[in-house]
Amino acid sequence: MIDTFIALGANLGNPILAFQGALMQVNAHSHCAVSSVSSVYRSKAFEAEGPDYLNAVAKVKTRLSAPDLLALLQGIESSAGRVRAYHHQPRTLDLDLLFFGLAKIGSKNLQIPHPRWRERAFVLWPLQEVSEGLVNLQDLEAVKNQSIEKVGSLHWDAGL
Repeated sequence: MIDTFIALGANLGNPILAFQGALMQVNAHSHCAVSSVSSVYRSKAFEAEGPDYLNAVAKVKTRLSAPDLLALLQGIESSAGRVRAYHHQPRTLDLDLLFFGLAKIGSKNLQIPHPRWRERAFVLWPLQEVSEGLVNLQDLEAVKNQSIEKVGSLHWDAGL
C-alpha cells in the first residue's frame, strides 16, 4: 500500500457532508483505506472570489496507480456536483492529490507532488497534522499572511 495525501476543499453547499461522503467513497474502494483525517480549517477564497472555503487533508493508503486514484477522486467530485466552467470558481467539492508516496509525476493531467502545495496555508496546516516531516516551520512561516482558522473536525472513523 502506498501512502497518499489528498486535500479536500469546498465553499458551496455543505462542505462537511461533502468531505464525509468523499471519504466514505474513497474508503469503500477495495484498493483504498483512509487512515487519518486532519482538522477542518476555514480560509478565504485563494486568488478567487466567493465564500470562504473549508479545507482538510486525508492520508489514504492505496494499491491504485496515481492516474487511477486521480480518476476515482475526479469521479467523486463529479458525483458531488463539481463543475469546472472556469479556473478558481466556487465548488461543492475539490479533491487534490498532493502526494503519492515518494513519486514524482509530471504529466499533462497529473503533477505529483502537487505543484503549489507549499504556497497555500489551507494545505500546509491540515497536512502537517496527518504527515510526518512533510511540512516544516519555514513552509508555515512563508504563508503566515494567509488567513486561516481551525474550525472543527470531521469525526472520521474508518469503521463507519
